[in-house]
Amino acid sequence: MIFVTLGTQDKGFPRLLEAIEKQIQNGNIKEKVIVQAGLTEYESKNMEIYKLMPMQQFDKYVKECDLLITHAGVGSIMSGLKNNKKVIAAARLKEYGEHNNNHQVQIATEFSNLGYILYLEDFDKLGELLKKSKTFKPRKYENNNKNFVKIIENFIDNN
Repeated sequence: MIFVTLGTQDKGFPRLLEAIEKQIQNGNIKEKVIVQAGLTEYESKNMEIYKLMPMQQFDKYVKECDLLITHAGVGSIMSGLKNNKKVIAAARLKEYGEHNNNHQVQIATEFSNLGYILYLEDFDKLGELLKKSKTFKPRKYENNNKNFVKIIENFIDNN
């Protein structure tokens, strides 16, 4: 199963769903596709689309999916990484009215450069990334909380 998350932005992101729909129609996606669309309006006979869902259901789909395709929000990417999922992330872009700025480009680029995710920069190349995802071995997520706590404790002790 492929789980697609578009976040809860007040702006739509149909561009990603159109790219996924095209891959379904081309036969590159044969798995069931479940979408958490937020405020994105999109109708499809090929995808099971929910506007919003309870966090418990969202977490269940993240745990069960074989691939997570998501907007490049840190929370969504981290949800996939913490569950050892292969993640394809696509940035919402200001020029398409999908966000207020292009900060998601930097997020996706950094996670991709570090080997955690596959970054979908060109939506016409989704088919290539889907093929690449079959053999992609994402870098294992390592929680850095202990180091962060140590830095804070040292700061407190020294001040």
